[in-house]
Amino acid sequence: MQLTYLWSRAPIEGKAILAILGCFSIFAWSIMASKALQMRRAKKMNYYFRQEFQAQKQVLTIYDRRVQVDGCPLFAVYEEGCMELNARLKAAPEEERRRWISLKGIEHVKGTLERAVSQESLKLESGLILLAIAVSGAPFLGLLGTVWGVMRAFGDVAMRGAADLPTLAPGVAAALITTVGGLLVAIPSMFGYNWLVHNLRVMTVELDNFAQQLASKMETEFLRDDDVRLEV
Repeated sequence: MQLTYLWSRAPIEGKAILAILGCFSIFAWSIMASKALQMRRAKKMNYYFRQEFQAQKQVLTIYDRRVQVDGCPLFAVYEEGCMELNARLKAAPEEERRRWISLKGIEHVKGTLERAVSQESLKLESGLILLAIAVSGAPFLGLLGTVWGVMRAFGDVAMRGAADLPTLAPGVAAALITTVGGLLVAIPSMFGYNWLVHNLRVMTVELDNFAQQLASKMETEFLRDDDVRLEV
């Protein structure tokens, strides 16, 4: 009943700000839910793919099977690297693979793996900017509504010429509700954003480690020992 009363006493500007904060809240919760599901699926698919990859003796075995794993960042990095490696081992698509790859070719493969890691990190990070906006912008919107409401309440008191509590309290209380709304949007968004950023950093480190492991296996399998000594 108090919220209904305060809503009825809130000025049109405060109601507009509360409506904007409501939209912020809907977007923030939808982003947190979707990103949490995306990262949960990515972590699960990464685990299964890593187990399958470690069980293979040759790097290109999974690639030659032409499998597709949606929602798996490790597989996306692996596929990009294997596509580049396969292109370097073949002079033409219909020809058989060469046994060895040049040192320059393996450097191109490493560059492809680094770009793939960056692309997958950007995909996982997409949408977090809206959460950051909700965290930083919602309290200021709430404060704007409060300051505006208090200013209007004191303006009404000045016009009426009466500074009693029944005249002033409803307007001030209605103004403060926008700050409460801003905090209700910002606090859950802050916790969700920090949790998602932490998981994103962990997954990015896993992608970097896998890319280095994959490049090392490619060098061991397709780079001559003479080229390795030349690189050192």
